[in-house]
Order: sequence, then C-alpha cells, then structure tokens
Amino acid sequence: MHELERETWLAQPLERVFGFFAQAENLETITPPWLQFRILTPKPVDMRAGATITYKLRVRGLPLRWLTEIEEWNPPYRFVDVQKKGPYRVWRHTHTFSEHNGGTKIVDRVEYELPFGPLGRLVHAVQVRRDVETIFDYREQRIRQLFPAHP
Repeated sequence: MHELERETWLAQPLERVFGFFAQAENLETITPPWLQFRILTPKPVDMRAGATITYKLRVRGLPLRWLTEIEEWNPPYRFVDVQKKGPYRVWRHTHTFSEHNGGTKIVDRVEYELPFGPLGRLVHAVQVRRDVETIFDYREQRIRQLFPAHP
C-alpha cells in the first residue's frame, strides 16, 4: 500500500474552507486541467455518508470513469472518500480540517494501491507516484490561489 500525505495552511476560517470542499463540483476547480476531469453526477451533489459521485477523466490520454463513495462525513472536520470503481485497487482519501494558528489546516491523506501486484508496484515506482504527487502539487497551488492570505 502506498501513502501520500500533504498539509496546507490557509489564513481562512474553518467553516469557509470546509464549505468549499463540501461542494463536490469544486473538485473540478482544483484538479489539473490536463486530466480533463468532469463530474457526471447531477449537481449539486448531496454530500453525506453514502453519497456516490461519478467522474470521467483522462490519464495519459486514456479515458477513465471513477466512482467514489463518501464513506465518512463529519463537517466541518473530516470526510473520507473511497474509490468504488476506477483505476486503483484501493484509493482512500481522508480530508481533515482543523483550526490552527488563526486559520485552517488541511491534511490530505491518500492510501492507494494499483492492481496487478508486482507489475502495479513497478508502474507506481516508474510513473504513478510522480503523477499523484503532481496532481496534489497542483491542488495545493489552486487552493492557495482561491484562498489568498490577504484577499
């Protein structure tokens, strides 16, 4: 199993930051354009435990569909989404929000694994790890643009 963890601090109140993430359609805003990511589920998505969201995207030119379920929903502190159908054998993304130093700390923790055993581990080492890191680098950059320290 692979893991990625990122922390981002924003000079914004917890409720405002969580409110942004509570709107599923905002995921399109913070996903790199080269993935051509689109939500197929009718909007607005009713975010709650058990909600499902279907997406389409392209990874290295390959069209993919992805079905996510909100496994845990605890506003404004935490939610967890898990891939039910998609390119990974396991994808579990835990989003945690907390008040910190007069702003909000966001912690993204992703546990993931590719299919195909040793071949999947090789593909991860050669390419997928870098791709996941690049996607989360972009995400952090966009979040910082959307929530500037001094609006």
